[in-house]
Amino acid sequence: MKSLTELQVGDSLNEVILEPVSRLDLIKYAGASGDYNPIHTIDEDAKKAGLPGIIAHGMWTMGNLAKLFTSHYEEGFIQDYSIRFNGMVFLNDILTLKATLKEKTENKLRFNVLAVNQDGKEVIKGEVVFLIG
Repeated sequence: MKSLTELQVGDSLNEVILEPVSRLDLIKYAGASGDYNPIHTIDEDAKKAGLPGIIAHGMWTMGNLAKLFTSHYEEGFIQDYSIRFNGMVFLNDILTLKATLKEKTENKLRFNVLAVNQDGKEVIKGEVVFLIG
């Protein structure tokens, strides 16, 4: 595994492929976050809201993007994080997380990050600033 300081602009981190989204994942996240909106855990309520089924919390998806950097925390930390939601994540979706180095200065790395589902549809994208040191 390369150190982040060895990366050049345009290089990508190793992709992370998540396990299929489960109802239990979303129930646990609801408890941890305090977001008990039933569209995330109860099929009937999601359908009443016009959805085809329950959807993952957007912040659950966003939080998972940090997994791209887990193996690099000894090198520094995520200083800033901004995202845009582009699509919904449903039960059993399999997300692939990706990060590409956009800009590099002496101690700051700026990455484009995104998550795509099993159909290649982008569900979230954004930027992570990782501070070395």
